Amino acid sequence: MKRRNFFFLLMLGLLPMLTFAQTTPEGHRIAGRIRGVKDTTVVLAHYQYDPTHYVPKDTARVDANGNFVFQGKKSLPGGLYLIVLPKGRYFDMMLAEQQFSFETDTANFIKNMKITGSVENQAFYGYQQKLNEVFEEMRQLDKQPKTDASAQRVKDLQTQARTYRTDFLTKNKSLLTAKVLLASADPDVPAPPKAANGRPDSLWQFSYYKNHFWDNFDLSDERMLRTPLLQPKIDRYIKDLTVQQVDSLSKEADYLVGKASANKDMKTYMIWYLTSQYERPKVLGTDGLFIHMVEKYWLTRQMPNIDSATMKTVSERVAVLKPLQVGKTFAMPAVGDTLARPLSFNNLSAADYTIMFFYAPHCGHCREAAPKVKKFTDSPAGKGIKVVAIAIEDSKEDWKKFIREFKLTDWTHGYDHKQQIDFRRQYDVATTPTLYVLDKNKKIIARGLPAEQVEDFLNFTRKQAALTTPAKAAPAKAAAAKPRANSR
Repeated sequence: MKRRNFFFLLMLGLLPMLTFAQTTPEGHRIAGRIRGVKDTTVVLAHYQYDPTHYVPKDTARVDANGNFVFQGKKSLPGGLYLIVLPKGRYFDMMLAEQQFSFETDTANFIKNMKITGSVENQAFYGYQQKLNEVFEEMRQLDKQPKTDASAQRVKDLQTQARTYRTDFLTKNKSLLTAKVLLASADPDVPAPPKAANGRPDSLWQFSYYKNHFWDNFDLSDERMLRTPLLQPKIDRYIKDLTVQQVDSLSKEADYLVGKASANKDMKTYMIWYLTSQYERPKVLGTDGLFIHMVEKYWLTRQMPNIDSATMKTVSERVAVLKPLQVGKTFAMPAVGDTLARPLSFNNLSAADYTIMFFYAPHCGHCREAAPKVKKFTDSPAGKGIKVVAIAIEDSKEDWKKFIREFKLTDWTHGYDHKQQIDFRRQYDVATTPTLYVLDKNKKIIARGLPAEQVEDFLNFTRKQAALTTPAKAAPAKAAAAKPRANSR
């Protein structure tokens, strides 16, 4: 059964209410003409946080000559927009000015684009047209036989492109176009100092790259929310450049929220996105960041316009997750065995690792997962691993039939005979099966682990433990250990 992120789904519906576009009475009027398009409908939409999401804002009907007008009484929020045509075709348009016109051709949207009344789009398309000319010449040279002259020309063109970009950004630094171009580029890392071994210091390079990662991204400009750049940038920083441990993640999340605090909408999105990504993260044991974000920003009302029902939902979610974090001691549910005798870790045999297997006898995925876990625990690699399987629903007869059907008599089994336990709220069993892995002290070392990954996880965990366990001193030789007789 597929696990769903309830918090993410809840907030995905709420988030559009959190971002408020500034509007003015003048409204918008964008007139276009596209040769090669006629008698159809086009859509004006803006990007929303990443390249895969966009929000339609207006539609227009194209006449027989390719003319159309997007027009409305309200101004549109600034950002990078798309004009979407039939058959999946589209091109970008900066939305800074509210009144302008353009014309182009389906043969080449960029090359044939002409803008009237928009300094922003004149710069946006002028930049693309100039660099496309340079790159087209380089492509043509690449098709020709290589000579010293052609190689030199390529170098000259590369220099020309770099110079043009630098000059463009300097002259147009106040434009949204320049902000988008700067934000899309990685920081330039200077030559590193030498490490002790005489080689370039790669750690210095990494630190410099990370420390300057956000230098050219204007988090105070809410228009950057409506570009395809923000979410991938956050993902790169928090998931690739940050150690996936709760303390490190919390520190960097606070840093990002602080950088975004100059703009209310940007800060709101930063808090929401970081929170949503770590309710059910891909890296085990990092959902502590979800708890950190809720406690520090949600419960202190730093997220605006959150109603009491939503606040109750996130508070309850934290209450569920907090005692189930990696490193916490697992509390055995108040269940009984097949004779209704209470289960307790104290009356179970010792184990290096314990797998808590929460399931439902009629769950199709559980019926696939149980034999896989059994195959592993029955193998030599499963030595020292015990399984406690707890049926969270269905009848006692179904439960016992499941045990017999899959020959699980060597597992420890539990059932809520009194039907009093809310397994979803107490043990985060949102779907079945849900697996926990405990160490010999019954501390949680993994939660929500797929059954297919249990063997790999425990093999890796054992190897890591072996690497960090000090080697035992070799026993002394018998002759050396034997005390010498006193000499007289």
